[in-house]
Amino acid sequence: MNINPLKIGNLSSRLPIIQGGMGVGVSLSGLASAVTNAGGIGVISSAQIGFREDNFEDDSINCNLRALKNEIKLAKEKCNNGILGVNIMVATKGYAEYIKTAVDSGIDIIISGAGLPTMLPKLVKDSRVKIAPIVSSLKAAKVILKLWDKHDKTTADMVVIEGPKAGGHLGFNADNLDEEQSKFDETITSIIEEVKKYALKYSKEIPVIVAGGVFDGNDIAKYLNLGANGVQMATRFVATEECDASIEFKKAYINAKKKDISIVKSPVGMPGRALLNPFVERTKLGKIKITKCFNCLTPCNPADTPYCITKALINAVNGNLNEGLIFCGENAYKIDKLSTVKEIMDELEADLLKS
Repeated sequence: MNINPLKIGNLSSRLPIIQGGMGVGVSLSGLASAVTNAGGIGVISSAQIGFREDNFEDDSINCNLRALKNEIKLAKEKCNNGILGVNIMVATKGYAEYIKTAVDSGIDIIISGAGLPTMLPKLVKDSRVKIAPIVSSLKAAKVILKLWDKHDKTTADMVVIEGPKAGGHLGFNADNLDEEQSKFDETITSIIEEVKKYALKYSKEIPVIVAGGVFDGNDIAKYLNLGANGVQMATRFVATEECDASIEFKKAYINAKKKDISIVKSPVGMPGRALLNPFVERTKLGKIKITKCFNCLTPCNPADTPYCITKALINAVNGNLNEGLIFCGENAYKIDKLSTVKEIMDELEADLLKS
């Protein structure tokens, strides 16, 4: 099939591929800039991005804000000022400060989910930054687009639809993931039709991006044929030389079997998808003692939360896998070797052209 560039307002990427943001520390300037250089759009995750700073435990938010600014600057330098996005979760404590820092640092696109980003238009007002909500249902799409239209007299520049095969936190109940997957194509087409109403009203193109379980060129072709304008892929880019995680983290993906991928319970009350490992097994036995709260997400109460998700994710990305939570998408088991971002993007492009 012919490959059309992904256009988001005045921005245009050669390939309709966005790299999904992965925290903590999995998609920073290294991975994001590599994807942009290879023809897609790289995305930095703001989630606990300052975890490597010396005083992170005592001043996590300021460490995160400094690191976010630095990673955007580094990525922009590495990709010669190409298109870059940042993923900032609505559930992040200090959400508005992260948005402001990203805007002031020259980011091109802010992608925001893990809650409804109702305040996002106000936070980027008078800037050129593009905004994209992440939704998992037609209902969520209707709510956020209606709110932005009514209260801010604006609409999205892009909409990301995240399906039940995604990694990390999921916008679904754990009990109905199979049902949601069976009707996911219908969800996509219904959201596309809803987005068209606002595209018409505001006389602009609003690309719709599909995420969650997108692995190869055939997956991309399927969603483009459904009417989407592009895809977001995260898991596929983990086992690459440019990914910012440790080699141990990458090898966990390479060595994973299908049976190792499981739905886990997050401290914030949402289901998540991760690799089964000794840490996950221990979470099933009871509460893991929390010695430090990083004030990362809402709602999260250290008194009754089963474990500290920040500590678990930091352990994982640093290679301490037996003490860490290894988020992954449903198709992580299909990865069997370490690659480069360019090799993956070339393969996806070739497969897409043949489809």
